[in-house]
Amino acid sequence: MRFRHPDGSTVHLAYCTNVHPAETLDGVLAQLRDHCEPVRRRLGRDRLGIGLWLARDAARALVTDPSALRTLRTELDRRGLEVVTLNGFPYEGFGAEEVKYRVYRPDWADPERLDHTTALARLLAGLLPDDVTEGSISTLPLAWRTAQDSRRADAAHTALRTLGERLDALRELTGRSIRVGLEPEPGCVIETTGDAIAPLTAIAHHRIGICVDTCHLATSFEDPRTALDALVQAGVPVVKSQLSAALHAEHPHLPEVRRALAAFDEPRFLHQTRTATAAGLRGTDDLGPALMDDALPDASPWRAHFHVPLHAAPAAPLTSTLDVLKTALARLVGGPGPLTHHLEVETYTWQALPPQLRPRARNHLTDGIAAELTLARDLLTDLGLKELP
Repeated sequence: MRFRHPDGSTVHLAYCTNVHPAETLDGVLAQLRDHCEPVRRRLGRDRLGIGLWLARDAARALVTDPSALRTLRTELDRRGLEVVTLNGFPYEGFGAEEVKYRVYRPDWADPERLDHTTALARLLAGLLPDDVTEGSISTLPLAWRTAQDSRRADAAHTALRTLGERLDALRELTGRSIRVGLEPEPGCVIETTGDAIAPLTAIAHHRIGICVDTCHLATSFEDPRTALDALVQAGVPVVKSQLSAALHAEHPHLPEVRRALAAFDEPRFLHQTRTATAAGLRGTDDLGPALMDDALPDASPWRAHFHVPLHAAPAAPLTSTLDVLKTALARLVGGPGPLTHHLEVETYTWQALPPQLRPRARNHLTDGIAAELTLARDLLTDLGLKELP
């Protein structure tokens, strides 16, 4: 979906396909047919933006076989789909029964992360629509915190500088500018937007910036305006933003609230949980440990890294952080010029919701994704952007 900003530039809105994870090229082609095109049709649009997730095996197949890339591009065009952004955070296995800490491997100290991201950049340059010259890729924020030491930190920074050089060369070769954004996430070396400023200013490359995920922003209790203003002041580019909402519990000391939270404690993904105290941010790596007696202070609200559907906040006594998303979006694209031109709805946890909230059939998931995109569209038009055909 495309929108005209009042400054005349185009803002792209997509939804991320990691909600239907596929490890192979055949799987990617199937998800275009079975999920992405039906969402487009449900919205009644001739064209729909998708943020592709290409796992390692799918990316390798596309890089090594130019005809495969042409096939993917043809399928996108045939089904009324376009790609300006990729999710390069998960490497493989995102559809596994247990993902948890695996999603942070390989990290940026591992040469495979650089090679994979380079491959994604090459592929994106070949997938961009003919009238688009800039693409974006989100990636993990260096590493999970326990995997980092000074040697690995140096290796990660060197890899990102090398990536910047490769992106420059790709621009010279193809005329397409691909930028990569580190995506702050609770528990990682770069947990907050503030944590990103020092490493990104040290790397100092205009094609390496930040991806602002509004669920992660909210989970860490960051104020969106303060966070985004600090990035602008530091000269850190916002490469893309993922529009998502976290799980919020206003009164976590109450038994009924803990029972409601326990329904979201599931075995597939990590749901880092945080609370803001007078002594600073406190947290656990997952929701289950937070619910253990005295594991986390409960005098103040809790937020959990669980991407809840944008249009459907959980039932009381829980809610979502949709207001944080709205505030962030107003700062991202509501001013005289957008801080980013790439927005991506990223609710990958539909099948991890409590059983009674999960889609029971494929068309129910289609309806849910279409409803999320409709909400995002309405927020953008309320900010003065004009939806384009």
